[in-house]
Amino acid sequence: MVIGILKERFEDEQRVALSPFGVESLVQSGAQVIIESGAGNHARFSDEQYQKAGADIAYSPEEAAGRGDIVLKVMPPLKNEWEMLPDGKIFMSFQLLGMGRKQFVDHLLEKKITSVAFELLRTSQDYYPVQVLMSEVSGQVAAQIAGRYLRSDHGGRGVLLGGLGGIAPAAVVILGAGASGMAAAQAILGLGGQVILLDNNLERLRHADQYFNKRITTVMATPENLRRGCRIADVFIGAISINDAESHHLITEDMVKTMKPGAVVIDISINQGGCVETSRPTTIKDPVFEKHGVIHYCVPNMPSVVARTSTYALTNVLLPYLKALLPDGFDAEKETTPCVRCGVVTWDGKPTHQILQDVYGMDFDPFDCCE
Repeated sequence: MVIGILKERFEDEQRVALSPFGVESLVQSGAQVIIESGAGNHARFSDEQYQKAGADIAYSPEEAAGRGDIVLKVMPPLKNEWEMLPDGKIFMSFQLLGMGRKQFVDHLLEKKITSVAFELLRTSQDYYPVQVLMSEVSGQVAAQIAGRYLRSDHGGRGVLLGGLGGIAPAAVVILGAGASGMAAAQAILGLGGQVILLDNNLERLRHADQYFNKRITTVMATPENLRRGCRIADVFIGAISINDAESHHLITEDMVKTMKPGAVVIDISINQGGCVETSRPTTIKDPVFEKHGVIHYCVPNMPSVVARTSTYALTNVLLPYLKALLPDGFDAEKETTPCVRCGVVTWDGKPTHQILQDVYGMDFDPFDCCE
């Protein structure tokens, strides 16, 4: 079984799908790994490190994709990348299928490619390991971003995140008590900030209250509490999953207008359309803009700013799935541990995941998640 790893070409993407450690582990398990030259450069992994781990170096994406039985990358492929995927092979990446990618899906179906979306891999208990891990990274990064853009030299309020003796810390309002919100709360607390956590799920708030031993304030995310949170926030972090129209732009432009001059909005949810009405996607090279006197940070691929840590994290969570496909690839009838087929979107020319019906209206024949 040959695993091909492609270099990232998505704007500002600096991660790579596997670290040299991951490559070494797969080689020891009997796989052959071929990686495109320079794929690990932004994460500070050299071609020489991958060679020492047992990988072969490919000097073109066509070679890495063409030789791979399984083709790996991080972000969704660009058109020229998906066109080089071999017929009938396995392709694995984040695929962001809700972002108008029907042409890509049509190509997967035509070529009978088994496509596995990282963000859809889940357990039978509805736990999404890859998505949760990257959300945790985003939450921790949000704390670093908050401290940076509160500074006067970055146009912020000139507030020290953790305060000082006799001087109050920054008020950080976090919307969403999921993986990214909890990680952000923990990191902000570690830096001495005051945390106010809002969610519409009482059980999550009770868990957060107990987890942080009452060191944060937990509040139900009612419209009035959202308005109040925006008024008092030095930093507002949007960290919700957007699964319906009601969640989209939950923080209105009128709410943003009430925020303090120089306050900071960090919309982690921007990769799903954003939960703040004034948000728009930005890039790592140009990460912020100002609207109504409020600094907005809206980078969709936040884990990429800590590319090395994120690559290690991806490697840790992906290795068991890749090893479950050794030595014979994907078998639709075979249960694996962990369960690969939970994340399979297309197989043998057929749609196999509900997301394709939800987004594109395609009829689908689902795989049951493994028990």
